[in-house]
Amino acid sequence: LGILIYAGGHFFFFSWRQFRHHNANMDTLIALGTGSAWFYSMLVTLFPASVPSLARHAYFEAAVTIVALINLGAALESRARGKASAAIQRLLGLRPKTARLVEGDLERDVPIETLGLGALIRVRPGEKIPVDGIVASGRSTVNESMLTGEPLPVVKREGDAVTGGTLNESGTFVFRATRVGEDTVLAQIIASVRQAQNSKPPLGRLADRVAAVFVPAVLIVAALTALAWFNFGPEPRLGFMLVTTLTVLIIACPCALGLATPISIMVGVGKAAEHGILIRDGEALQRAGQLTVVVLDKTGTVTTGRPTVTAVTAAPGFDETALFRL
Repeated sequence: LGILIYAGGHFFFFSWRQFRHHNANMDTLIALGTGSAWFYSMLVTLFPASVPSLARHAYFEAAVTIVALINLGAALESRARGKASAAIQRLLGLRPKTARLVEGDLERDVPIETLGLGALIRVRPGEKIPVDGIVASGRSTVNESMLTGEPLPVVKREGDAVTGGTLNESGTFVFRATRVGEDTVLAQIIASVRQAQNSKPPLGRLADRVAAVFVPAVLIVAALTALAWFNFGPEPRLGFMLVTTLTVLIIACPCALGLATPISIMVGVGKAAEHGILIRDGEALQRAGQLTVVVLDKTGTVTTGRPTVTAVTAAPGFDETALFRL
């Protein structure tokens, strides 16, 4: 009883709250199964004569095991959520903390949170671009691989768009901020990953719908079982009625139904984010299992992004050895 209250009390609390709203979910089934197992075991322990001799078995360990398994699943889900959150933190790490604000002839470093629309910002070689904007002056090459997957740097001139989180490589330029804060492309990518983690694929919604129908169905079957054994069963009728009714309630606790879907979503989205794959919602993750062909239009997706020389061919009239010497 102590374990049920301490480790499984939240199941009973949430199932009671659902009951008050005339609803049922996985918590209701867990509460019914574990509560029935404990109640029946107490009945057998305190009043063994009230049930047939062949049914005098206690099921305390069943109630405890169900609670342990469900809590273990919740712990694994929390762990997976933590790993997925770590992937989000790595995305957040792409954003610089400060920006070099240009005000007339003066330049100073300010936190990016203080930047407003239209602010002029200088980006020097090797620095990350703090927010989205349009190049106002200067020329440089920018590594946009975190956005496009393409490893080769892109030339940026006056009038070209730049994206926050990308890396400025060679030159220096000044750009005008057009999107700041949560409006930047990187912030929207991070929001998409978070939304995907909390979204449910059709399979997850199916589990909820099944539970909503399953709970009333189980209660109806249990009631019919009780009535059948009470009206048509052998003596002791009351004992057999209790045993069979509680058996239905205990067996109906579907541990896996409530655990498999959320854990698989969290692990899938988290692992994908670790490898640079952003899954927008749970439905996309589920449909990915049906893929037979994948078409890639980005060379950077399937290469290391570090070009190497594989062959040297001299033009007619030139010798390769002499070419290398030159």
